[in-house]
Amino acid sequence: MVITYYGHASYKVQFGDSIIAFNPVSKKSDYKTSSFGADIALISINDENYNGKEQVAYGSREPFVIEGPGEYEVGGIYVRGFGIEQSWGNATKVNTVYSVLFEGINICNLGALALEKISPEIIESLGEIDILFVPIFGEPELDAKNAAKLSAELQAKIIIPMYSDSGVKSKDNLKLFLKEIGEDNVDTLDKLTIKKKDLDGKEGDVIVINPVA
Repeated sequence: MVITYYGHASYKVQFGDSIIAFNPVSKKSDYKTSSFGADIALISINDENYNGKEQVAYGSREPFVIEGPGEYEVGGIYVRGFGIEQSWGNATKVNTVYSVLFEGINICNLGALALEKISPEIIESLGEIDILFVPIFGEPELDAKNAAKLSAELQAKIIIPMYSDSGVKSKDNLKLFLKEIGEDNVDTLDKLTIKKKDLDGKEGDVIVINPVA
């Protein structure tokens, strides 16, 4: 499995020929956009920083788009979405937390989560998390301090902070997150390449992935 970061909350997860896109940035966003082909696009919230499904329809690939709660199976990839109603600016929107079982690895992406806690029922349903993607952007999403607390509660083997891709604020958020979660030395990678066997012995290990230039 290879995980690539495209800035803000946009990630590509690839295993063999199968590609999942998490929260691609749309053309309307102020964040940098990237284009690549995906088989599945997971959209956590209806917001321009998260809903760029057109950005991952490329070449011969037209993704199966999942935009909310439910259970899905696409080509042997199992997806469960858990909807969480939350305040978003001056509105109320549903953020979908996704659990994805991909080649025996359980991936959880918290999307645009703004709440400091999620229900015990959802936590139980997420099961044993191998890889956790957590936002640390601050208003309206989780800030670094609360993101660290929730990450510890979820007890993932590997934690990947979604920290944005530019600016002093994003660097400060990342620095604070690492301090709050108690990680002084973390791996900073251009891409994360990992197999299921590599997860053995991992307990809350934080990995920072550099965004694609």
